[in-house]
Amino acid sequence: METPRHILTSFESALENLRKDVLMMSSLATRSVENARKGLFERDEDWCNTVIADDEEIDALEIQVDTAGIDIMLRYHPYASDLRNVIAAMKTSVNLERSADQAVGIARRARKLIALPQMPETARIAPLFEKSFSQFNDALKAYADGDIELARTIKSRDKGLDELNREFAETLTEMMPDHPDSIRGFLELIFIARCLERIGDQAKNIAEDTIYALTVKDIRHTQVEPA
Repeated sequence: METPRHILTSFESALENLRKDVLMMSSLATRSVENARKGLFERDEDWCNTVIADDEEIDALEIQVDTAGIDIMLRYHPYASDLRNVIAAMKTSVNLERSADQAVGIARRARKLIALPQMPETARIAPLFEKSFSQFNDALKAYADGDIELARTIKSRDKGLDELNREFAETLTEMMPDHPDSIRGFLELIFIARCLERIGDQAKNIAEDTIYALTVKDIRHTQVEPA
């Protein structure tokens, strides 16, 4: 039996609205990470407060995506690629919300650093910001564009980010005995680096879900992405 055209049109509209909400979340989460970066390096508490205030809107969008996704599955019973696209959208929204939470964590830590004397060691975290933000942006671009090849690059890049985070933490830990007055600030920087590493993890999750939605290949526990 052929599906009535008006039902198909309604389903396509619902799926497109779901996608738009996820892309809106992407934009807001990206902005939060960037604002957290500005708050830290510019020592500007207003940027930090903006990140914290914006988190409520991102949380609301996650609930909206989750509700809409469930409604689509109950009303239209999608299957094959349509079902995978709905699930990928819902899982991506979860990872976006978690990334935004990490941005809030960075902003809160940055506010504590602003209250301390400025430390030259803060500049050492810049490469982690760059790699984490680049990885996050590319994962979102891969999702938005359906770019499988770009999505496949994220997993190996995430290993590099993990290693950079480990080296950063080890370096500051080794410096602590010689700089006891800076230990509190060093710890805040280590926690910020951990937040950045976790944003990289969320980017990897988004990339993996994108690949699954487009190819039906689950690469979560593979060492090398399938060709």
